[in-house]
Amino acid sequence: MSEKAPILVTGAAGLLGNMVRQMLEARGNRVIAVDRTPGRGTCSPITECDLGDVHRLHELARDGLEGVIHCGAHSGPMVARDNPFSMVAVNIVGTANVLEVARVQGASRLVYCSSTSAYGPTPPAPVPEDIAMRPTTVYGASKVAGEQLVSAYAAQYGLDGTSLRLSWVYGPRRSTDCAIRTMITDAQAGRPTRLPFGRDFPRQYIYVEDAAGALVAAFDKTDLPRRIYTITGGTYMTLGEVADLVRSIFPRADIELGAGPDPFDDVQQRFEIAAAERDLGYAPRHSLESGIRAYAAWLADQSAS
Repeated sequence: MSEKAPILVTGAAGLLGNMVRQMLEARGNRVIAVDRTPGRGTCSPITECDLGDVHRLHELARDGLEGVIHCGAHSGPMVARDNPFSMVAVNIVGTANVLEVARVQGASRLVYCSSTSAYGPTPPAPVPEDIAMRPTTVYGASKVAGEQLVSAYAAQYGLDGTSLRLSWVYGPRRSTDCAIRTMITDAQAGRPTRLPFGRDFPRQYIYVEDAAGALVAAFDKTDLPRRIYTITGGTYMTLGEVADLVRSIFPRADIELGAGPDPFDDVQQRFEIAAAERDLGYAPRHSLESGIRAYAAWLADQSAS
């Protein structure tokens, strides 16, 4: 029996891509792991490759692909805020390059890592997938564009693709702004946490293992009835309530939050995840408390090493 072609994982040194890579390798899949900055503390080799370099992508995939899990991108509205051209080049043009490599190299499946930022501000809960997208950031707009490209490649070229709109991912290896990480690291160091907003601002967090598990589950499922699914951790809590959880774990944590929304985030109501539960068999394994505890343990190990 011939060996299966490899799975291309983009953004493989980052928060989500690294976890996806680990999950695939742990079960025996061959993986081509690429990232534009590969040397960020991973054990397995990761190949340096910018998604803008389509010729390099084709070279790496020249022997064919089983599929693609596309995590490589500017990873949130807080990234490249002052460089919208880079956001478009990386998130839209880079995604087009990955889709074209998947098409040419015979991939049978592609999963695209989208974001709930694509929604923008939402109507009352529960929020289903099939509402009009109203992104308020170039990042959110780039994710809408990526989803549309995935769907168009499926319709025009038969490349089976699915997009997962992930909510706010936290956990080991997150490098961009994260209120949970700030609260934990301040508590561990005996520092006060002061945020000028957020006490009454809701956010739907998801632990990185749950998010990566959903991406792998979507890769494994064929003939899905939908092209787009929303994935959250199943919780809907204000940052003030998150602070209470951190205090329950670190009783000496000194956390104060001001009122009002995050000035760089949308006010969003609870997202509906029933479609992912039904079609992907998705269910978050980590409560917010267990995820915070696991993240805190990892951060403590990192500071001790």
